[in-house]
Amino acid sequence: MNWNRLLIRIVLIISFVGVNALILFGISSVWSYLNTGADRSSRLHLNLEEVQTYLPKVVWDTSRVEGRPIEPRTLAKIERDYLNGWYVKNTALFSNNRYGVKDYFTDSAQAKVSKILDYNSSNKSSFKQTTLEHNPKLDFYSADGTQIYFTDTNVELYQEAYDNGVPILEKEETTSYKVIMLLEDGFWRIRHFTKAENSEIRQKQAEVLSDSIQNLLKNMKGLNYYPQDTPWDVFGKKYSDSTIAKDFGLIKNMGLNTIRIFIPYEDFGAAHVDGKKLEKVKSLLDIAHENQLMAVVTLFDFYGNYDVFDWTLTHRHAEQVVNALKEHPALLAWDLKNEPDLDFNSRQKSVVMAWLRKMHEKVHSWDPKHPITVGWATPEAAINLSDKLDFISFHYYRDISEFKSSFDKLKSSVTDSNKPIVLQEYGVSSYSGLWNGFRGSDEYQAEYYKEMQSILKEADIPFLFWTLYDFTQVPNSVVGWRPWRKQPQKHYGCIGLDGKPKPAMKYLTQE
Repeated sequence: MNWNRLLIRIVLIISFVGVNALILFGISSVWSYLNTGADRSSRLHLNLEEVQTYLPKVVWDTSRVEGRPIEPRTLAKIERDYLNGWYVKNTALFSNNRYGVKDYFTDSAQAKVSKILDYNSSNKSSFKQTTLEHNPKLDFYSADGTQIYFTDTNVELYQEAYDNGVPILEKEETTSYKVIMLLEDGFWRIRHFTKAENSEIRQKQAEVLSDSIQNLLKNMKGLNYYPQDTPWDVFGKKYSDSTIAKDFGLIKNMGLNTIRIFIPYEDFGAAHVDGKKLEKVKSLLDIAHENQLMAVVTLFDFYGNYDVFDWTLTHRHAEQVVNALKEHPALLAWDLKNEPDLDFNSRQKSVVMAWLRKMHEKVHSWDPKHPITVGWATPEAAINLSDKLDFISFHYYRDISEFKSSFDKLKSSVTDSNKPIVLQEYGVSSYSGLWNGFRGSDEYQAEYYKEMQSILKEADIPFLFWTLYDFTQVPNSVVGWRPWRKQPQKHYGCIGLDGKPKPAMKYLTQE
């Protein structure tokens, strides 16, 4: 009985202490809130990660400002809140939801946005849009630092219209806006926002490829490159200059002149490209140049979103890569995306094509000197954008007997008969095992290349075969985990796991 009383007393004491601790914690939290003010991120219905999905290019002109001079830190805050205003408006136009609008628009501006949303909602309409570039010219900054006026010139806007969830229209426009923003509660809100007459639309001049580049494209003989020990991870922690130099020496001795390399989107930091990895790419290109090899750089590998709301992130990725590499003497061409046609069904062909068209336009604006292509997965898909791309690239892993007819059909579909058409990926595995009925062999692979190289030589078709080495490991992200797909993928090389040339090497070596 005494033990029961003691146990009850202990429970009561612990409960009393616990309740008082909770009361003190609540009081301290209220005190802290009253002294520090509410965190704006908790009031905004969009978290920081979501806001970071919108990164259009912004170039300010502050050369002629009436009023007080603008401080860089203030300008950065204004840009942040202005872009956040665009972001929440873009999101609201698609979802017809007002979350976040009050945080970046004054009461009068909110009323205008609400009127648009009410109209869209009543008509079951919505719009998915993004802006790609802003060029604000700062006109006025008040002496008390609470008002700002600027003209946002040449705003690139892309918009998709939906009727009851069904896409009905896509539109691009370049326009300007007159904007007034007010400082309220420590944050800049949009007070006035109207379209202005746009008199500064920049004309895009087409660049003609030089004869020397055209000749390089038409005489392309090479391969898609991965080191044997680090396939699909060339620029990771195990990157080795000595390994690259050894491999490129082998490629040169084979009489080849071109390599194709890949920039994995997420692995390189997506919109915030890893500078250290870019330095490794430059190092690889240096070694390629030393070995008289040119490089086709594929800007997007392992990327498959294409959504309008993702465009500014992919543009920042491509812009950083292109600007970092465009002056390198080993750079031959840009490949916008590896096999985007494989995403036509899952992402909708219209969505993928819109992304490619705009990416082509942007890459060309950043680097008008180097040719641009797309690595289509099939010859049938390669007709897409054939009028815009500088050369056509396609992959072929089907029966060799159908190749020539497929190529001829593609060639006849391309309106410019002088435009180079490159067989950018092809090959056959020498794997022999349970998962292919023991039908493969080194000799079978050699016979494939003997026949294929004869066709390519006779038709004078530029080529990049797949690939230099057999691999011990293939990531699941490449072909999935299924062994009947994964095991054959390990044996496409013309050099075996033992480091010795396979019989196919004889037919891939150029005189």
